[in-house]
Amino acid sequence: MKGQVGLLFFIAVLSFGTASGQISYSIPEEMKVGSLVGNVAQDIGLELKRLVSGKARIHSADGVAYIELNKERGVLVIRDRIDREALCGETTPCALHFQLILENPMELFRIAVEIVDINDNAPSFASNEKYFEISESAVVGSKFVLVDKAIDADIGLNGLQSYSITPTDNFVLQLEKQIDGSKKVEMILQKPLDRENSEQIPLQLSAFDGGEPQMSGTMQIHVTVLDVNDNSPHFTKPVYKATLTENSPKGTSVMTVSASDKDKGSNGEIYYSISNSKHRFSELFKIDLTSGEVTLVGNIDYEKNKHYQVDIEAIDNGGLSDSSKIMVDVIDVNDNRPLINVLSKSDNIVEDSPPDTVIAMLSVSDPDSAENGEVECSIIGIIPFKIQSTLNGFYSLVTDVALDREVASQYNVTVTCSDKG
Repeated sequence: MKGQVGLLFFIAVLSFGTASGQISYSIPEEMKVGSLVGNVAQDIGLELKRLVSGKARIHSADGVAYIELNKERGVLVIRDRIDREALCGETTPCALHFQLILENPMELFRIAVEIVDINDNAPSFASNEKYFEISESAVVGSKFVLVDKAIDADIGLNGLQSYSITPTDNFVLQLEKQIDGSKKVEMILQKPLDRENSEQIPLQLSAFDGGEPQMSGTMQIHVTVLDVNDNSPHFTKPVYKATLTENSPKGTSVMTVSASDKDKGSNGEIYYSISNSKHRFSELFKIDLTSGEVTLVGNIDYEKNKHYQVDIEAIDNGGLSDSSKIMVDVIDVNDNRPLINVLSKSDNIVEDSPPDTVIAMLSVSDPDSAENGEVECSIIGIIPFKIQSTLNGFYSLVTDVALDREVASQYNVTVTCSDKG
């Protein structure tokens, strides 16, 4: 009777395992719990009894299990409500990535489930009302930027598609495509204003998506007609760019923006502000009301967001305004250590097992970029084992030679993983 060799693992950092197959599915978001995702056993070519004997299980790197395995049927089903917007935001395509792991023998299959957007969000505005104070001397063709743009968490045709304004006696809308793909929304004066004829002009701005059925949101615009301010501010640049190292201390100066106004006196005084948007940029950046200096007031993390695009506004005392954009690229620093997870391991092995017998399957991740996120794993000490990289981030611990219980009945195996930062 052959003896058993005991194995004890000490994991210093982390590494990833190996995959022997891959399959993809596509499902809409918001499916009911228990809904069928796909027949994974059939698609991979496994018998149902193999799922049971192999103790089949689902492993997700982030630990969030939206999908579970029904071993009796060999199918994947919805375990928890999937909200594409909460899961991926604007990122597309949106997909869940996890592994199906079996034992005796060890096998790993990579599975990707794409989450398709449905039209479950209507366009909405950060504020229900917007106020303008506009000089009656404003010339036809003057622009008034609607920086409170509508937000629709859906993407593609289900996302924000168009705007309309009513009535159109004095103003019409103009949409201008920007470099980031969004649209600048402006009111264009098409008929001169007369304060004596109408001091208050009520307008309604509507935003529409392209879904079926179509959904919309509205904002009320209140225009107060003033006297004599015939020049609007003008930013010196359409886009201001800067770079900032992640974990920069609060109070760090990012840049200074500048706008000019040909008017004199109070009508030429310019005030700066950060526009409303779906991201809470005001929690990260602050712009000085009069100098235009932009400073960091929050914590920026490269692993959470590699760049920021912030809409800013310059407005004078007459209510005329201009808009520009701040683009901040975040530079990565090595502030994350590798994370190790043991996907599967054997505590005992039969002596005389052939070389390259798999003892454990490991996974390793490091959210940093470039060399800061490149990980290497090794075994400490001279022992008859070796570690092999099977896929990016996946490792297997295997025997290097045949084992002999009479020589050694137990081994302590320490795996260390470190990044190149």
